[in-house]
Amino acid sequence: MSHGLVRRESVETEMHTSEDKTKAFVYTKKRGYDVTRNPLLNKGMAFSLEERLQLGIHGLLPPCFISQDIQLLRVLKNYDMKKDDLDRYVFLMGLQDRNEKLFYRVLMSDIERFMPVIYTPTVGLACQQYGLIFRRPRGLFITIHDRGHIPSLLQNWPEKDIRAVCVTDGERILGLGDLGCYGMGIPVGKLALYTACGGMPPQQCLPVMLDVGTDNEALLKDPFYIGLRHKRVRGQAYDDLLDEFMTAVSDRYGMDCLIQFEDFANINAFRLLSKYRNKYCTFNDDIQGTAAVAVAGLLAALRITQSKMCDHTIVFQGAGEAAMGIAELITMAMEKEGLAKPECLKKIWMVDSKGLIVKGRASLTHEKEQFAHEHPQMKKLEDVVQQLKPTAIIGVAAVAGAFSEQIIRDMASFNERPIIFALSNPTSKAECTAEQCYTLTEGRGIFASGSPFDPVVLPDGRTFYPGQGNNAYIFPGVGLGITACTARHITEEIFLTAAETLAHLVTEKDLAEGRLYPPLTSIREVSLKLAVKVRAQQKHDRHQISFISPLFLNSLVFS
Repeated sequence: MSHGLVRRESVETEMHTSEDKTKAFVYTKKRGYDVTRNPLLNKGMAFSLEERLQLGIHGLLPPCFISQDIQLLRVLKNYDMKKDDLDRYVFLMGLQDRNEKLFYRVLMSDIERFMPVIYTPTVGLACQQYGLIFRRPRGLFITIHDRGHIPSLLQNWPEKDIRAVCVTDGERILGLGDLGCYGMGIPVGKLALYTACGGMPPQQCLPVMLDVGTDNEALLKDPFYIGLRHKRVRGQAYDDLLDEFMTAVSDRYGMDCLIQFEDFANINAFRLLSKYRNKYCTFNDDIQGTAAVAVAGLLAALRITQSKMCDHTIVFQGAGEAAMGIAELITMAMEKEGLAKPECLKKIWMVDSKGLIVKGRASLTHEKEQFAHEHPQMKKLEDVVQQLKPTAIIGVAAVAGAFSEQIIRDMASFNERPIIFALSNPTSKAECTAEQCYTLTEGRGIFASGSPFDPVVLPDGRTFYPGQGNNAYIFPGVGLGITACTARHITEEIFLTAAETLAHLVTEKDLAEGRLYPPLTSIREVSLKLAVKVRAQQKHDRHQISFISPLFLNSLVFS
């Protein structure tokens, strides 16, 4: 079903833009409390007298008229009174439940300040405490027992024009493991960033939890747990649920509805991506989004080292979804430089929980086999680094402190400008801190992290601003571009294009300050430029029909 057919259904709320594309108008059949209690429609006390009379809310609000600017100040003052980041998260989510327009105004007033609260690292703690802080459900909850009825559940969702779905089964939430239904905080947070960073209208985004149970014994005993209280269902029943879900979403919202997979375990992430990528408009952010932002950081680092990607030897701490995705995209970048693929693979090494991945090691997955090389087995990362002398190390295994002082010092001894990426989330799982990297390398390290770190001041007075390799630099722009051009499939080239575009937006001043990514304050502009490049990459696809201009993309942006 096309989006056009969906939009012709009877709806109570419709979005329209002015002829000059500068203003958005909402037309609704709702009246009275149905307006003030709807987060999409509610403006608090910013409703004009005319709006109050027409919408039947005159008398339901105090008589004063308070602009959104003043409401913003009130929110900020209340925010400052919260004692910790979890309280701030609960406060902001409560605001989202009441007044989405004001919620996104708050986020965009200082995205660098608020992103770590609504997403990593705070969202990890929020997911762990999701039952305790639960106030109001957001998104759609589909369980393994709903097989055969998923289309009916989608009919229950009030919005008809959905452009982006973010779905998880909660089995591998950040670096925290199986959080079951508590993992719903991830799709909710991701889609909030689709709007805050990419400008996608929030009513066009749908977070989904596929609850098949949990193997986390602590959650099964948790009286506040909100999900199914049994072990995870696997095998054919699980696959049937996923198949029905993908079909139902595409039937309901169109084949061009973007479906983003988030925080699935390794055993499912790779095979589901392989199974669905050529059938639906889908991608896995942990594999492909993380890859794009990491490769963007590497491409920016190449401007510092004055080298090419194929000049580098890279060692990964971790061999899961993120590592494989990054490695695949690095291989594509090296091939683009002219190096044959077999030679590209030889420059990438991986260390998992059993040690260095080498040929002949038992029980290697298909994904790991291509990065297995002829070499004696080694157990410790320290020994691997000393032996292979890599120019870059990338941590994606959520093993806190994995980049020891010895490893960082060794990297500094091998390389004039060692590349050290500690990409695991949340902050408590980072392989090293920014301060450790800059201090132990005497400021020569090129550092990026998955979660934010404060600026580091060295004894000689130099100040470095660590680059945060946040997927929010990638998926909102890719999502905006894909949904704007109604793509049916998403190729790997899209993510390499996104990485190259993001790296190109890093200025020489940014690099001098230690930043490998543009400032988050420019995230909307970054996302728009990525969306334009994504469309350009798609134009040769036989499913695409026309060029999408930046002006047109601007007209789609929620503001």
